[in-house]
Amino acid sequence: MSCYLITGGAGFFGTILKQYFLERGAECVSIDLEPDNFTHKNFTAYQGDINDDTLMREIFSKYKFDAIFHCAALLAHVKKDLKRLWHSNVDGTANVCKYALENNIKKIIFISSNCLWAKNFDKPVKETEIPNPIEIYGKSKLEGEKILLSYKDKINSIIFRSPTIMDEGRLGLLGILFEFIDENRKLPMVGDGKNCYQFIYAKDLAKAFELALSADYTEIFNIGADNVKTFNEVYEYVIKKSGSKSRLLHFPRLPMIWAMKICFWLGISPLGPYQYKMIASSFVFDTTNIKQKLGFRPTLTNEEMLLRAYEFYHQNKTEILNRKNVSAHNSVAKMGVIKLLKWLM
Repeated sequence: MSCYLITGGAGFFGTILKQYFLERGAECVSIDLEPDNFTHKNFTAYQGDINDDTLMREIFSKYKFDAIFHCAALLAHVKKDLKRLWHSNVDGTANVCKYALENNIKKIIFISSNCLWAKNFDKPVKETEIPNPIEIYGKSKLEGEKILLSYKDKINSIIFRSPTIMDEGRLGLLGILFEFIDENRKLPMVGDGKNCYQFIYAKDLAKAFELALSADYTEIFNIGADNVKTFNEVYEYVIKKSGSKSRLLHFPRLPMIWAMKICFWLGISPLGPYQYKMIASSFVFDTTNIKQKLGFRPTLTNEEMLLRAYEFYHQNKTEILNRKNVSAHNSVAKMGVIKLLKWLM
């Protein structure tokens, strides 16, 4: 039986990933800052920090891992997390590599991000595009990549540069969008809504992890959905299929972005520099390389994923809004000033 360590296993994607591999007969061990109530005969959860050497030594003394799935990361949606973020995302990655080396583990699969850039692209972004992150989360992901690449002669690391991971249960900032749709309110759009922004279906990403296990080399792969439509088309699809009476309301791009900047620096908006720079921009990864080398094929489009995520929110809204002590992606982000805008819609 294969055995895998999942860092961040209590989070949104970590939960999907462990279920994926448990269903295929593997044993999974999770370490996460948040509690994990998931149960399975072949699953063990540890609550703690990947920088905690006492805990890490305990875990590695009990298990012989075939690979490490490094999904743990703190987000930068709120300023109070920024001081911890670098230590968790960067020092934590270095610590994972340290224990992999000490325990002769030859495979790490790591989730990086499209937050390595924050500008509009008029063509698909290739792996050769030079990263230029503008905020601490993107910078921490880039530093994590560099750490893994520095061990390429000793550890085979597959790095997935991933856009927004989507499936049933995905919330965070998207929970705000879902609330607008659920209450039949107008959806405020920054700009003309003709920009395209790629997602990845969580179960497709889990499949990519499985494919990556056979790669005996270190490489960076872009991953994402195919046939990416405009935000107008994606939102209109969800509105129509869900039966919502919401409609799109477009606002001028530049004034809205300046307003979002001011609100963020006043501490009254959940949208940080990456979000307000990209909200009216296009970003789609070129996924030719992963298809050719790993045989990866996405199964769902952006609009299909977003509808699944909204329907889950709609069906489980009461439980979702009462959640406590869960990861950022498993709870609805606080609206801040957006709440005022909501009531005007």
